Amino acid sequence: MGLTNLNLAPTYGKIALFALASLVGSDGGGVIAGLAACGIVMSVACSTADLMQDLKSGYLTLSSPRSMFTAQLIGIALGCVIAPLTLWLFWTAFDIGDPDGEYKAPFAIMFREMAILGMEGFSALPLHCLDICYAAFFLALATSLLKDVAPANVSRFIPIPIAMAAPFYVGAYFGVDMFIGTAILYAWQKLNREQADGYAVAVASGLICGDGIWSIPSALLSILGAVPPICMSFEASSAPR
Repeated sequence: MGLTNLNLAPTYGKIALFALASLVGSDGGGVIAGLAACGIVMSVACSTADLMQDLKSGYLTLSSPRSMFTAQLIGIALGCVIAPLTLWLFWTAFDIGDPDGEYKAPFAIMFREMAILGMEGFSALPLHCLDICYAAFFLALATSLLKDVAPANVSRFIPIPIAMAAPFYVGAYFGVDMFIGTAILYAWQKLNREQADGYAVAVASGLICGDGIWSIPSALLSILGAVPPICMSFEASSAPR
């Protein structure tokens, strides 16, 4: 990550997941063993990658490596306390993993399925699943290449495969949020392009951070049993009243 700005921790975690799940097998609890190994490897690799990235940033800003390493140790110590408390807070306040809930935990389902795949092989996949995967892979690759080689006035109309895939992972609400943000940015650029180009990233970052921080008060209110003054729901017109 220090050189390429890419975090390969999930890749190493998946390698450990497939390896341990296939070695242990279904009789010995291969799913649990694979997921445990994946979690450990990803945590270690991700922390290492973050440290490399911080040291790279410190080098570019002429910061003291010793001070940065000390700050990392302080962050690790705080994380040992804050992370379990945050997990307990969310686990108590919300139904984590509910496919119809607010926190669907899509990656938990994905990694569990990968562990099962590591134990049983491709035979565990549904019919034509690999064919669809191959088609989607080459379609995404072709779209990315076309976007890179096309002229600027054409490439801006070609969608980004990663952006298209994000709503499938985290839910449709993510796509709705991004659409609203894009519409606001488009209008802002029409009104004052120089101001929009200078402050759009900062405003978007603030909105994203604010949305994330609000989850903590929301969890506390849920634990305390607070009832919202307004409740909205959307149902089909034919639904019983």
